[in-house]
Parts: sequence; structure tokens; C-alpha cells
Amino acid sequence: MATATSGTAKVTLPADDQILIEREFAAPAGLVWRAVTEPELVRRWWHANCSEMVVCEIDLRPGGKWRYVGRMGPEEFAFYGEFLEIVPHEKIVQTETFAPFPDDASTNTMTLTEREDGTTLLRTLVQHQTPQARDMHINSGMETGMQTAFDLLEQVAISLA
Repeated sequence: MATATSGTAKVTLPADDQILIEREFAAPAGLVWRAVTEPELVRRWWHANCSEMVVCEIDLRPGGKWRYVGRMGPEEFAFYGEFLEIVPHEKIVQTETFAPFPDDASTNTMTLTEREDGTTLLRTLVQHQTPQARDMHINSGMETGMQTAFDLLEQVAISLA
């Protein structure tokens, strides 16, 4: 197994309405898949050590819904969406809405590519409806929380081996 890859997620902006996130994980694709699709495992990393995850619902099938709610102090924040396409251990296409902005849903395409050395490349293309929505997402501080969440996700995936 490869060495852990802490804080190595790369964020690029391939178009004025897109965000591309790439991160290599020191775990096989099947374990990364489990860590991003099983609610009891998602609860172990999604909070990024800055909130409490109070709701984690995943109906993993095309047309199925998902919903995550976090709590920071007295404030709660929710994300939700629908699964559009599922290819087990390889790909998830889903919508994502941040509850305060219900008209600004993105479509996220996550792919997992397992390498010969047992590591996995996770790529997520976030397609926003407008450049303004993309910029708001980027300027939200998402990258800092995402780095921590991905470090925790990697720890969860490795622990499943």
C-alpha cells in the first residue's frame, strides 16, 4: 500500500462554470467507494473535523436521493441531491444543492481510477449552472475543509483493508 497523501487534493478551474478536484488515495478503488457511499463511513470523514454530521442519508441508485446535514455550534447546514448515474466502484453522477441556494444546484461527476500500485485517483468535476455560482463555491472556503475531509476519507478507506 502506498504512503498516505495528506493535503494533496488539487483544485483547478477548467471552465468558468466548472471546478475539477483531483486526489490520489492510498487505498484501492473498492475501499474508497465504500467510504464515499456507506452512510456509517461517510459520517467518519465528511465533517472535516469542524462540524458534527447530524444527518447522512444515501439512497445509492439512479433516482435515489442523498442528504447531509452538519452542525457547527447552533447553526445547521444542509446539502442534498439526486443520484443520476451509478457505476459501482467507478463513477457517480449526482446533483448537489447547498440548502440556502436551492436554485444553484451543480452536477458532480466523480470517477475512481485504481492504479496498478493499489492507489486510487478520485476526480470530481463540479458543473455549476453559472460562473457566479462556481465563484461563490470556490470563495466559500471549500478547499480548506475539503483537504481535511479527504485526509479523513483516506484514513477511513485504509482502515477498511
